[in-house]
Amino acid sequence: PSHPQRKPKITASRKLLLKSLMLAKAKECWEQEHEEREAEKARYLAERIPTLQTRGLSLSALQDLCRDLHAKVEVVDEERYDIEAKCLHNTREIKDLKLKVLDLRGKFKRPPLRRVRVSADAMLRALLGSKHKVSMDLRANLKSVKKEDTEKERPVEVGDWRKNVEAMSGMEGRKKMFDAAKSPTSQ
Repeated sequence: PSHPQRKPKITASRKLLLKSLMLAKAKECWEQEHEEREAEKARYLAERIPTLQTRGLSLSALQDLCRDLHAKVEVVDEERYDIEAKCLHNTREIKDLKLKVLDLRGKFKRPPLRRVRVSADAMLRALLGSKHKVSMDLRANLKSVKKEDTEKERPVEVGDWRKNVEAMSGMEGRKKMFDAAKSPTSQ
C-alpha cells in the first residue's frame, strides 16, 4: 500500500538552523568548561606548590633545594606512571568487555521458559515474607470429578501393525473407526 508522502514536521532550513544553534551552544559550553578546568588547575597548583624564595640563598642551600625538588618530581612521576598504567589496563578491559557484550548479543538465544508449579501458600510466602499466616487451600473449593475407567475396559491389541494399517486404509477403514468410536458409548 502506497502512502502519500507526509510533510516533515520541521522544514529542512529550520532543522539546519536548530542544528547550528545547538552546535554553537555546545561549543560555548565546552569553552566555558575548559576555562573552568584551567582556573581549577591554577587554583590547585597555587594551593599545593609554595612560591620559591631563591634570593639570598647560598650555593649549597640552592643545591639542597634542587635535590628536594628532584626527589619530589621523581615521586610524582612514579605516581603518574602508575596511574597511566591503571588507565591503560582499564581501557583495555573496557574494550574487551564491550567486544564480549557485542559477541554475546549476537549469539544469545532466549531459552524456552518452563512452567513452574508453585502453591498459593508458597507464592504468598514469597510475596509477603513472614507476614503470611493465612493458609489458602484453593483446591478445597474445586469439585471432585471421577475419571471413567474406559482405558481399563478396552484391552490394547498388539499385533502386526502392517495388517492394521491395511485394514484401516480407505473408506472401509474410516467406517470401522467411526463404528468403533460409537460402540463403547452405546453400551
